[in-house]
Amino acid sequence: MAQDLNQNKQESGSFRSIRDVMTPNPASISEKDSVKRAAEIMKREDAGVVPVVDGRKIIGIVTDRDIVVRVIAEGKDCSNAKISDAMSKQVRTVKEDTPINEVLQLMSREQIRRVPVTNANNELVGIVSIGDIASESKETVSVGRTVEDISEAPPNN
Repeated sequence: MAQDLNQNKQESGSFRSIRDVMTPNPASISEKDSVKRAAEIMKREDAGVVPVVDGRKIIGIVTDRDIVVRVIAEGKDCSNAKISDAMSKQVRTVKEDTPINEVLQLMSREQIRRVPVTNANNELVGIVSIGDIASESKETVSVGRTVEDISEAPPNN
């Protein structure tokens, strides 16, 4: 009976790690790169976010909204503005072995849609979005609640 319970939990996502649903090796950028370069990456990758790294260590995140609010709306030139002018330095990350349900709780609590994934050395190895979890997870009720929680406040990431 215990084995059946554990198998059900594993199939439902309770024991599955975020590694199973993340996008591995996402495109990243340096804080010294231009905002224009970030926009080009977003277009090429069809993504609204690019992790900011120093080497392989994550030091921030830049979103399409960050670019609009902190660069374009301020009248700055995207070709000359640096990522450091637009990025958010407060970034939540999860380890690649974090259970999916814990990542959903973090997204709900922090009202964030995307979370960079790091390895044991705190190096960027992936990124996960609420959409990644929704399309790969059987936890539709948890995902639905998380989307509701995230939608209650303006997006941070």
